[in-house]
Amino acid sequence: MNSRQMLEEAFAQSGLPGAVALIADRDGVRLVEAFGHADATTGAEMEVDTVFQIASMTKAIVSAGAMQLVESGKLNLDTPICDLLPQLANPQVLTGFSDSGEPQLRPASRPITLRHLLTHTAGLGYFFIRPEVLRYFAVTGMPAPGSLASIEMPLLFDPGENWEYSVATDWVGLAVEAASGQRLGDYLEANMFAPLGMTATAFREALPEDAARVHARSPEGGFAIQPMFLGGGEFDAGGGGLSSTAHDYARFTRMILRGGELDGQRILSEASVAEMGRNQIGSIRAGYMGTAMPDLAQPFDTFPDQHTGWGLGFLINPEQGPNGRAPGSLAWAGIFNSYYWIDPANGITGVMMSQLAPFGDTGALGFFGAMERAAYGIGA
Repeated sequence: MNSRQMLEEAFAQSGLPGAVALIADRDGVRLVEAFGHADATTGAEMEVDTVFQIASMTKAIVSAGAMQLVESGKLNLDTPICDLLPQLANPQVLTGFSDSGEPQLRPASRPITLRHLLTHTAGLGYFFIRPEVLRYFAVTGMPAPGSLASIEMPLLFDPGENWEYSVATDWVGLAVEAASGQRLGDYLEANMFAPLGMTATAFREALPEDAARVHARSPEGGFAIQPMFLGGGEFDAGGGGLSSTAHDYARFTRMILRGGELDGQRILSEASVAEMGRNQIGSIRAGYMGTAMPDLAQPFDTFPDQHTGWGLGFLINPEQGPNGRAPGSLAWAGIFNSYYWIDPANGITGVMMSQLAPFGDTGALGFFGAMERAAYGIGA
């Protein structure tokens, strides 16, 4: 069975409405295939250049943009970030709620740094993952989606003490803006997208008509379209606001795979890429996400049997992965069931795009696993 046949069979078993699978190495794209529909309710076909909301796959790109500014001396990993972002001065830790329901707060033991933000150890959270954050907003007033108020919250723990997936990269994007003097999208266009030839990647006010739609499985079978759009807010959301294509995103992952350079364009130094791929959080374990809103995201843990680490923007598996990726590979995902990995040891990267809620869909994860096995020739 060849790779295309493996993927066709896996897609048929996944129950996904549609997907694009791309496998590449340091020299170029090995395979790219589109499956199913961009809109299963209209029958619109999926194409290899279909635009997707990549959601939290935005984070790695924004983290790389921040590292460019660290290289140039405009950002510092370990000084208090409140020097640039006064909104993060005097952080408060949420310790609980009073009998009347009021949030109980205490001052944090140390200031938040850029390194804390890049590693999700600042103490921030997400309302759809942590019930405490959802309860805090329920008491203080649920902020509008895409507003700055939606990323302003007390901490769940002192900075540097734990790992919690969070709005931290939204703050990284605001730090990029403060340090560069440019809107985040403009900075990334000039310093990442244009040099890499990522012509379809942007913070958009609205999706193109032929973009993939976010689906949810209907109880009676089939799919319903979910009107979920992560763009067009009060600020360029560095944590999840980009839309892109599989081809474009693979331009980014191949740049990381090649140590910061692609097609003669040097985006990051080899030292910066190495630092991004080094575990930054010591004995703290990264990667597990619970849920406060299971209709949006299921509990998720990529490697439940491994003590996974976190670099400056990536999950790191310290042991061999079950589907072929080597120890030290980098990975993450987007909430609408898009996923990627970057394997420097084997020189392989893969990007899978789909648009399905909730996150952590077993069919999507099964297809991604089959795609990874195809990349390594396992079971072919």
